[in-house]
Amino acid sequence: MPAPTLIELQAAAAEKLCQHTASASSNEFRGDYTLTVPAEDFYELMRYAKEACGFDMLLCVSSVDNLGQEPRFESNYTLTQAETGVNMLVRVPLSEENPKVASVVSLWRAANWLEREQYDMMGIIYEGHPDLRRILMWDEYPYHPMHKDFPLEGKPTELPGVPFTEKAPTGGAPFMTRPGSTAGEREPSQRA
Repeated sequence: MPAPTLIELQAAAAEKLCQHTASASSNEFRGDYTLTVPAEDFYELMRYAKEACGFDMLLCVSSVDNLGQEPRFESNYTLTQAETGVNMLVRVPLSEENPKVASVVSLWRAANWLEREQYDMMGIIYEGHPDLRRILMWDEYPYHPMHKDFPLEGKPTELPGVPFTEKAPTGGAPFMTRPGSTAGEREPSQRA
């Protein structure tokens, strides 16, 4: 009997995870599987994925802003089995009013900085995270720059003691973007 293909292994893993967590659903596209699970069942599914299904690596934590839709946000986790190469994307829809989900740092240490980045840029709160603080923006910064409604030019801040509340020193440099109504007008191509 031939060894199972990668697609067959991924299908089996998705089925096993969905059987364990009844609220999870699976979607297949070209052999890749995405599981969608509500926030309240997320941690248990991830624990099972690691301990019973062999997903020993967390590759990525990302997020999506579905501006104008509810739930507005989603937090996405890409898992892999190092030995077999099986990958799985696990997505957690989160409402704009309550963008909270359990942290998985206790399962995969790699989640530490990845979740902090999503917290900083998107405002998603990872409950139980050991050090949930901003990683790119300064601590007092009141916005989340990856929200789709965040202006490309940024927002002015009037925070005491924060450098560069005015134009940054690189403003007007040859590769800086500029306001415009089309992508071509905003293109950061070199200017003469």
